[in-house]
Amino acid sequence: MLDLETIKKTAQDWRSRSPFPHLVIDDFFSKDIADALEREFPAFESEVWHAYKNAIEVKKVCNNWNVFPVTTYKVFHYLNSVDFVSNLSRILFDGMPLYADSGLNGGGWHIHSQGGKLNTHLDYSLHPKLGLQRKLNIIIYLNSNWQPEWGGALGLWGNESSTEPGRLEKEIEPRFNRAVIFDTTMNSWHGLPKRLTCPPDEFRKSLAVYYLCEPAEQADDRGKALFAPTDEQKDDDQVLELIRMRSDVKTASSVYKKDK
Repeated sequence: MLDLETIKKTAQDWRSRSPFPHLVIDDFFSKDIADALEREFPAFESEVWHAYKNAIEVKKVCNNWNVFPVTTYKVFHYLNSVDFVSNLSRILFDGMPLYADSGLNGGGWHIHSQGGKLNTHLDYSLHPKLGLQRKLNIIIYLNSNWQPEWGGALGLWGNESSTEPGRLEKEIEPRFNRAVIFDTTMNSWHGLPKRLTCPPDEFRKSLAVYYLCEPAEQADDRGKALFAPTDEQKDDDQVLELIRMRSDVKTASSVYKKDK
């Protein structure tokens, strides 16, 4: 399904990478697996999706195991398996225990259409149901037709603060079968705040799997993502209130679909 030795070789200096530890691995899955995953991706208008449509995020997601076709189901099963997770733990964290989130909270299939975006953000800190800390993300891109001029690069921002991002330091194109792996506990600001300019019949598609660890003593107790406003939104009180509500487990669901 994938070559763990490639992860091991790529990860030799990953902790020293700026602006926070991350890996970029092309040809992550074997070609037949990647092609099958792309074929199985549901249409944008499918009823399986849960939509986020507001001033800070425009995307659709699905983490429902019941609707995953065979290859997709097997891939998520493998990426959450004891064998794979223990190898990640050994390769990336010298054996520090990692835990799969078999519920795929926030993970699964992700899709962005023309005009889609995702403001720069920090992921949730503590899992809202398990109480474990979000430690690692794996995102794999699955549109073989994607063109760089359409945008959609994953930005990584400097991590001087846990309340706002620093300078944009790196952009990673969403090339087909490319995986991005990064530590989410390092004030790891990331996102794609510029709206996509792809044709209406093309979509930025990805799989996302997240891994957890025992909470560090200084871990924030936030159970939802913390977004940053774009430069144009910094003085917009409605957007700032949206960000506040979106970061709170109690109010987040009430603002997922509030257009501005």
